[in-house]
Amino acid sequence: MKNLLTVFFLSLAVHTITAQELKLNDPLPVNTRIKKGVLKNGMTYYIYKTDVIKNVASYYIIQNVGSVLENDDQQGLAHFLEHMAFNGTKNFPGKGVLNTLQKHGAVFAKDINAYTAFDETVYNMDNIPTNVPGLIDTSLLILHDWADGLLLTEAEIDAERGVIKEEWRTRQNGYMRLFKKSLPAMFNNTKYADRMPIGLMSVVDNFKYKALRDFYHDWYRTDLQAIAVVGDVDVAEIEQKIQKLFSPIEAIKNPIERFVIQIPDNKVMLYNLGIDKEVATSTISFTINQPKSLKDETVADLKESLFSGMISRMLSSRLREISQKPDAPFVSASASFQSFARAKNNFGLLISPKPNNQVEAFKVALIELNRAVKFGFTQAEIDRTMAVYNNYYQTKISKIDQTPHAEIVNTIQKNYLENEAMTDMPKEYEIVKTIFATMTPKDLQDFIQKLYSPENRVLDVTGVEGENNLSEAAALQLIKQVENDATITAYTDEFVGKTLISGLKIKAGKIKSEKVNKEIGSTRFVLSNGVVVDYTFTDIEKNNVLLEAASFGGNSLVKDADLPSAAMVSTLMGMSGLGDYNATDLRKVLAGKNANARIGISDLEENISGMTTTKDIETLLQMIHLQFVKPRFDQDSFKVLLNNLDNSLIQRKNDIAYKMEDSITTTLYGFNNPRKRLFDEKYIKDISFEKIKAIYLERFKNPADFTFFIAGDISKEDLKPLLEKYIASLPTTKKKEKWQDNSVSWLKGTNKKEIFMAMEDPKATVRIAFKNPFTYSLKNTYVLKAFQDVLENRLLETLREQEGGTYGASVFSSLPKRPKQIASFYVYFDCDPDKVDKLVAIVHEEIEKIRKGDIDKEDLDKVLTSYLKDLKEEKEYTNYGLNVMYDYTIEGYNRNDAANNLDLINSVTPQDVQKLVNTILDKAESFEFIFKPQK
Repeated sequence: MKNLLTVFFLSLAVHTITAQELKLNDPLPVNTRIKKGVLKNGMTYYIYKTDVIKNVASYYIIQNVGSVLENDDQQGLAHFLEHMAFNGTKNFPGKGVLNTLQKHGAVFAKDINAYTAFDETVYNMDNIPTNVPGLIDTSLLILHDWADGLLLTEAEIDAERGVIKEEWRTRQNGYMRLFKKSLPAMFNNTKYADRMPIGLMSVVDNFKYKALRDFYHDWYRTDLQAIAVVGDVDVAEIEQKIQKLFSPIEAIKNPIERFVIQIPDNKVMLYNLGIDKEVATSTISFTINQPKSLKDETVADLKESLFSGMISRMLSSRLREISQKPDAPFVSASASFQSFARAKNNFGLLISPKPNNQVEAFKVALIELNRAVKFGFTQAEIDRTMAVYNNYYQTKISKIDQTPHAEIVNTIQKNYLENEAMTDMPKEYEIVKTIFATMTPKDLQDFIQKLYSPENRVLDVTGVEGENNLSEAAALQLIKQVENDATITAYTDEFVGKTLISGLKIKAGKIKSEKVNKEIGSTRFVLSNGVVVDYTFTDIEKNNVLLEAASFGGNSLVKDADLPSAAMVSTLMGMSGLGDYNATDLRKVLAGKNANARIGISDLEENISGMTTTKDIETLLQMIHLQFVKPRFDQDSFKVLLNNLDNSLIQRKNDIAYKMEDSITTTLYGFNNPRKRLFDEKYIKDISFEKIKAIYLERFKNPADFTFFIAGDISKEDLKPLLEKYIASLPTTKKKEKWQDNSVSWLKGTNKKEIFMAMEDPKATVRIAFKNPFTYSLKNTYVLKAFQDVLENRLLETLREQEGGTYGASVFSSLPKRPKQIASFYVYFDCDPDKVDKLVAIVHEEIEKIRKGDIDKEDLDKVLTSYLKDLKEEKEYTNYGLNVMYDYTIEGYNRNDAANNLDLINSVTPQDVQKLVNTILDKAESFEFIFKPQK
């Protein structure tokens, strides 16, 4: 005992000394694993070695150039230039960039992409193989050309004008129009307000070639460019290659200043009310702009970031607690502190009021914000939030070698564009622990009082026609009233010292048998209650454990009349909490733990899925235990669910996309099909609390009807006693269920229809589908997917690149094993109404060409290579081990056997694809719906 006390007091002394040594002006510890350098021409580069995915690397070029740099007559050129990077460079003319990378399995829009924002343009090539001779050099050469080698030919520029216009058309809807209207208030009438990255179509249609070339010359320059290479590479080798390849690019003489837009302060609250015919529900955004430094970050900056994050989390928790009450005036509300513009942050509230409740919703949320300002936060709230942060850091550090490429690049990007520190995570955590040790509730209250400034306020209201929309005068009056309300009292929190299974008596069972499956390397445990658990140890992702429990039956065993209730089972269970705790208290119980479980019911299956860390596996299994023996059905949560569904119905009322879906459903299945119902008032009326409860208890009454799969970084010896305590103790029966075939046929085999709809921004939407019985096999699933991707690539080339008629066409395909084996494919795109007939004809022409055997072997090889690439990469994740066991037990094949994937992919031929397409199209059932604007 004496020794323990000595250790304790020594630890306390060290911690106290550390706390005293906290120096707010000290720089943050740098992550030395990220190699950063600057070439003589001003170009910055970053290199990070990681084998989180072996033998691949991701390549980025970060351009410190966005739409805010455009002149009035250049609106849209920053974004246009991004598109042109894929339409011809010095070393990769035409579609050379895409063609080169696709040969190695990269997929456009998935592995190869770019985006343009107000302040930056970023290009990426993700997960490109590093073990292919010369491909590293090729990838760097592409970055080089994006930096200084765009061809910008007149033919390609003209071809891309239509594509940009169709991108604009596809993205135009009520929400986008309202967003654009909000910009002057959001950005206080600065240049941001007039620089939507998509630009003006009048500029896109008419700009001179020289204007784009001048923009490229002026802004794509070495002092505004950074190269990032992240992956399984040799850092010294990559650095040498970058220096050799990029140093010869000359720096621009007398460059135009890269200015940063400053959002000016405002003493009077800025206000915007936006109403759109296609938006039927309201939102309220109340924010307060905050200063943001672009100087080198210090410990003081970390402390402020920590405080703002904690405050946002605790305030959001309070607002969520209110939203879970039936009489709450809002569907949801949250607080946030986030980066707003290059030189601003903002703190504030986002509220989704219930219909005709805007004023009350704003008032209630504002009271909660002011409660925190006046009285701060309770010690219990603070302790739970610190536990969340401690858990976050501990988990991140334990998985530091598994950090995804995108997360590393995000750190690099923020460093380059906003001068955010690239910190050493373990050392940063030591500082955080020291901050926690000295932090008091008053510190957090002082900080939120600083955030809640009377100046720099912005209120943006999405209104609804016919409602009592929150006016500027009403909002100002409410703010004054709440801020001077002496009746507001401190928040109380009496939830302390409880555990997930407090008071629950569990009688452990036994593991009856344990058998190793040598074929897939798993272990099967048969428990004393008849439950079967398949387990695989894998530390491919450190400190990560996944669970899946699956049983056949699902909605196929639910009466037609009860299907609306069945559809809400998962949602209500997630809202109700678990065991003795409602959702609010459950979050408090689980604070600082990484464990979550979710139940689901699909057409043919019910399942429980869970994920956790090694240290919290017991918590996850406790949650699974409670799902069976003590599920929670909360009446108040059900009332909230019905309120939310009513709000969703109102939201859908004017939404064109939902109207299209309903039109297709009623055409194919009629208005009264019990298994293909529309989401309407009658649907909501048929949802019953008692039916939801009965369906859950029926679907999840017998754990022995489930097969449990557990894969991850948990040893067998650590897992076994937990299985005995929490899974073998579950009550079971010997009843096993099977799914039923309740599939529904279309009313007609051929459906062709033009549907005219009122819309604010005219566009046509095309949906085409074919289906036919087809034998399920693993080989056939690959053949069908190959057809899908070959067709999508051809439509990209014809509809988008040649015709400039659409931003892109999507193709989806399906070949289920059960309940019926039917192959289908589906084509979807938006386009110019004046071009729709021509584009639809091209779709049918391309399908017919493939049917006749016009399949380029090189095109097929590109998509097959992408499957091989995906196959290799998916083995780098814990989920692969889970899927191996599931497929072996449920689907009856070994995913690890090359004969079931690798060999099948390599065996796919153009003849296979042609034969499949002929079979699908021969006397196929089909539909062709073309939605057009009313004239």
